[in-house]
Amino acid sequence: MPVDAASTTPNGVPRPGGAGRLAGRTVSRVGFGAMQLERLHADRAAAVALLRRAVDLGIDHVDTAHFYGNGFVNAVIREAFGPRDEVLVVSKVGADPDPGARIPLRPAQRPEQLRASVEANLAGLGLEQIPVVNLRRLDTGPGLRAEGDQVVAIEDQLATMTALRDEGKIGAIGLSSVTADGLRRALPAGIACVQNAYSLLARDDEDMLALCAAEQIAWVPFFPLGSAFPGLPKVTDEPAVRAAAESLDCTPAQVGLAWLLRHAPHVLLIPGTADPDHLAANTAAGSLVLDEATLAALDAVPSRPLRMALG
Repeated sequence: MPVDAASTTPNGVPRPGGAGRLAGRTVSRVGFGAMQLERLHADRAAAVALLRRAVDLGIDHVDTAHFYGNGFVNAVIREAFGPRDEVLVVSKVGADPDPGARIPLRPAQRPEQLRASVEANLAGLGLEQIPVVNLRRLDTGPGLRAEGDQVVAIEDQLATMTALRDEGKIGAIGLSSVTADGLRRALPAGIACVQNAYSLLARDDEDMLALCAAEQIAWVPFFPLGSAFPGLPKVTDEPAVRAAAESLDCTPAQVGLAWLLRHAPHVLLIPGTADPDHLAANTAAGSLVLDEATLAALDAVPSRPLRMALG
């Protein structure tokens, strides 16, 4: 039988997890979150090699930000990818680097700061247009919260993002750490994707997941396996996940990622790592088959109240 063209990259490599849609483009459902590349700051060649390995594995959706490593990660992406790779690069704005601080970020929510952040991303990535830029809201945790003049109405922010799209500097607008009310208010602007904390154990946003499906908006969860933040459960510690991993002869992390892919067809994953073996394992999760009994056992795991954990 002929191979579905969407299931492979333009270079003929199977897309891990199959094909998904983001901002009108076909991409691999298992992508790559580049934040952890800053751990390779002392070995730039290894960082570039890891990104090249991602392309070899069929990944063509990479998530980044200028504030990852204070520009280092964007510079590595610029070096690693060329036009022929056809990698969809997604960046984000809403915070700026703050080197030396306890949290090396500072809020950058004001419209003029959003514009400056887009310009910094363009320069660092060496692009004339960033295909998708996510507006990172600071309404919910963990991490930074907006205070004082950093508390900005989403409509004012979207006016700037829409202007940048009209100018051709960004191709599409996404949202990150957004509330349900914020998403509904943003819909008229045209939203390509939503990045919220979401996993098997943290399904607070199920209604938003359904809304995104109805609006053909990609759902791109961060913390797909939980987090080291206090109060956030880890998917890999869940007994049902560990039992499934033993039964399927795979890792608990692969089970957690595979469940997300099976849970809804508009889910796109961006697990991150600085290790080639871990990258290969994350990619292989896209091929993991969960039988009905395993899926039922995982679906029965109760969701933890994430918003209470975040405070």
